[in-house]
Amino acid sequence: MAQIIDRRLNGRHKNAVNRQRFIRRYRAQIKEAVADTIAGRSISDIDSGEQVTIPRRDISEPTFRHGSGGRRDLVLPGNREFVTGDQIQRPRSGGGRGGGRASRDGEGEDAFVFELSREEFLDFFFEDLALPDLVKRQLATIEETRRSRAGYSQQGIPANINVVRSLQGALARRMALGGGDRRRLRELEAELARLDDDAPRRAALVEEIEALRGRLRRIPFIDDFDLRYNHHVDVPRPITRAVMFCLMDVSGSMDEGRKDMAKRFFILLYLFLTRQYERIELVFIRHHTTASEVDEETFFHARETGGTVVSSALQLLDGIIRERYADGGWNLYAAQASDGDNWGDDSPRCRKLLCDSILPRLQYYAYIEIGAEEHQTLWREYEQVA
Repeated sequence: MAQIIDRRLNGRHKNAVNRQRFIRRYRAQIKEAVADTIAGRSISDIDSGEQVTIPRRDISEPTFRHGSGGRRDLVLPGNREFVTGDQIQRPRSGGGRGGGRASRDGEGEDAFVFELSREEFLDFFFEDLALPDLVKRQLATIEETRRSRAGYSQQGIPANINVVRSLQGALARRMALGGGDRRRLRELEAELARLDDDAPRRAALVEEIEALRGRLRRIPFIDDFDLRYNHHVDVPRPITRAVMFCLMDVSGSMDEGRKDMAKRFFILLYLFLTRQYERIELVFIRHHTTASEVDEETFFHARETGGTVVSSALQLLDGIIRERYADGGWNLYAAQASDGDNWGDDSPRCRKLLCDSILPRLQYYAYIEIGAEEHQTLWREYEQVA
């Protein structure tokens, strides 16, 4: 019997090549499905894989089959009606073929579900975008300290006494100090047991034995020298908490396409923060002429009309930082998305708020202007800040 041995380097992942070929072939369908998924996911749930559904009509493969006409020999199992040598009438054209569709236009066919890994999903997400060069300032390395064990010390307070270590030291000291006396005591006791009637020698042995036992009893059970204390030192550790503020213009000029681009912009910063911090809080601030803090669903999907006053969002951001995160235990990041539209006299006020109140407390502040043919006043003011 022939044996086939697979010696390919990717033997454990034999389907990897076929998988990549499939992704390349149906890239348009997968990319469209990923875009729909991003629109429906929350920012905090973006860093995972996804099941992509592709209509079966889009993945049909060419097949070979026997056409009508011609002559061929078939081997069929016998039954009660036919025996060996019988000739079977050829079926009419189109007859004898099974139906694989539930309806004439194929609406009843099952869709093909393809599982994208986390890495593949993020590759499609980042395909048309470029990650910003996020340069962290020195404040990003602010450290706090924690108490950490650092061995034992011979000095300390009674609350930090390590009982086990102290008793181990006391036992070792007693064994070291009394080791020679115990060995001599065992020899004298053995000699005393062998003596019969030698009274003078027996009296001398008894006297020496009692002297040795007295010396052993005078060895203290525990001494100040034996005490060991748990030693703690202050070890610096980086702050593992961060807050991400998302600010977005929701005036009438911000349509769904611009909001979708803003969401991708926020996701980029969030994905960066998840690789730097253990705990991340999200704060969503939307604004038109006034600003308000909302949840993520309202932030991206609620519709508003009217003008734009950006300083209202910055004032609310400053107030939230002062009220909730003024203790210095958080790394603060902010990202602002807008189409650049703003009242002319409000843009200088935004620059002043950023420079005087907001930026000194932040690790990073990012601004994106979406869809503007030429830069607006807000962009020019922010250029001065940069």
